[in-house]
Order: sequence, then structure tokens, then C-alpha cells
Amino acid sequence: MRTGTKSVLFGAHCFLLHPWFVAAGWWKLYGFPFDPRLWVAFFVHDLGYMGKVNMDDEEGERHVFLGAKIMHWLFDEVCGTCPFRQKIWYQFSFYHSRFMAKRYNASLSKLAYADKLAIVLTPSWLYLPMANWSGEIWEYMKLAKASSERDGKYVSMNIYSDDQRVWFENVKTYLRAWLKQHQYGSEDTWTPSQRPQ
Repeated sequence: MRTGTKSVLFGAHCFLLHPWFVAAGWWKLYGFPFDPRLWVAFFVHDLGYMGKVNMDDEEGERHVFLGAKIMHWLFDEVCGTCPFRQKIWYQFSFYHSRFMAKRYNASLSKLAYADKLAIVLTPSWLYLPMANWSGEIWEYMKLAKASSERDGKYVSMNIYSDDQRVWFENVKTYLRAWLKQHQYGSEDTWTPSQRPQ
């Protein structure tokens, strides 16, 4: 079973747990998510990891396409020929990824901030076992340890530790600071423009 599939089934992106933390993040940032379309987005935005060998390589970054297509099919298409028939819900899901927003020179959607806060809100006693069961933690930690941004996309975050618990606390500290700096829409100068080759 591939890492992405394991992540969605029982790992850090578990479809039964992660969406609830995204919803909690949304509630904390924007108030209770009454719109049922938000709840669909919480549950589908990371489903594209299914079948991915790695989480954070070129293929893994493309996980956003599936959730965006589902949101578009369910909610953008129903407008038919109305003047609001744009890819609003497609973009809402697609641009939850900081790296995809950078790649396409687009603004992050509000889902991105709730998704990042979800990691902060997930307790280590839950996150670390799940990330170990899926094996994805080793990829994340490797990308943080590399000697340069060319070798690891998380190097600039300065989060690496050999201790998983310390590493995860470093991730949370970074994301809290990132949210404080960016949650009101300021330009994301912290995320690298290109993924390492």
C-alpha cells in the first residue's frame, strides 16, 4: 500500500479524523462552518493523496486536483449558465496548498489557513502514531533535515529534530507563526516559490 493511501486511511490525513480538526480550525478562525459545502471541502480536500507514492514530491503536491474536481463537480457545475458559474469551490479546495498557490501565483483560500491550524490543533499523542503508521513522518523529517532548500523543501522552516516529538512541536510553532503572519491575506513570503528538484 502506498504512503498516500495509508495517510488517508489511517495516517496524518486520515479521512475520519483530519477533517474534524480542519473544521475546528475553521471555527477558531472564522466561526462555526454552517455552510454544508465547507464540510464537504473539509472531507475531500486531501483525498487526492490516495495512490501517491510520496507525500511531498511533484506527484504528492498534485493531490489537490482530486478534491478540487469533486468540489467543482458538486457545487460549481450546479449553477449551469448563471453568472456565478466560476471555479469558486474548485479554487477553494485547490488553493489550500501553499505550494500550489505559489506555483500558480494565486492567493491562498481560507481552507489553507484552517488546514494549517488543524495541524496545530492535532495533539502529538494522536498525530505521531498516525504519521508513523503511514510512514509519512520519515519523508517530512527528511525534507526538514536536508542541508539546503534544493534537497529539502522544509529546510527554511528550521524545524528539524531527531526527536519526533520535538520535531512536531517545532512544526506547530512554525505554523502558529506562519498563521499569525499570513491569516489575514498578507503575501506568503515564507513558502519557497519552487519545490526542490
